[in-house]
Amino acid sequence: MRKNLKEARQKAGMTQKQVAEYLGVTTRTYQRIESGEFTEKVSNWDALEDLFNIPQRVLRFDERI
Repeated sequence: MRKNLKEARQKAGMTQKQVAEYLGVTTRTYQRIESGEFTEKVSNWDALEDLFNIPQRVLRFDERI
C-alpha cells in the first residue's frame, strides 16, 4: 500500500475515480497503482506529483510528507 499516495488523494478531496480520470486510466488501474501492485509509467507519476504538489519519490516510496 502506498499510504502517502492515498493520503494525498484524500487530503485533496478526490476519489480514486477522479484521479484515474485525471491520469486517463481506469479506476482499477489507479487502484492497483495506489495499492502498490503497479509501478506505472513515469509520466503518470509526473502527473500525480503535479496534481498533489508532492514529490513522486514521497508518493511512491512512502517517505514522510
